[in-house]
Amino acid sequence: MTIFFYGVNDPYYCFSNFSPYGFRLNDKWWPTNEHFFQAQKFAGTFYAEEIRLAKTPKQAANMGRDRNLPLRPDWDISRNEVMHLGVYQKFKHNSEIREVLLSTGNQLIVENAPSDYYWGCGADGSGANHLGRILMEVRTQLRKEALKKN
Repeated sequence: MTIFFYGVNDPYYCFSNFSPYGFRLNDKWWPTNEHFFQAQKFAGTFYAEEIRLAKTPKQAANMGRDRNLPLRPDWDISRNEVMHLGVYQKFKHNSEIREVLLSTGNQLIVENAPSDYYWGCGADGSGANHLGRILMEVRTQLRKEALKKN
């Protein structure tokens, strides 16, 4: 069985970067993973902090997609690593959704984002689904960490 997520009413909406599960990283509170991810496009600038303080994840996303400011030079090669870090922190620090992720077993996880062919599956299912892949990687990582504790 494949797990699809995207909309706020989906049973697995907690997998979305817009879901309201924050985390602390590098002495800063990130209200959502969307805030974290979008801010990292401008790491080390005043604009990154403005994105972190955005009132909603939608606002953070819009700010991060503004191309009037240059992206950090290594963004194309670092964006997946940044996403992985944010997703990991989100699930590491929020036990209720960590359990949801771990309960998915080995099922395929797909971000059913019709307009996103990079992070999601796109309208026709041909997208790369990088966010789904990262969620599955984090699931494996959290399982390994849990085994080490026991």
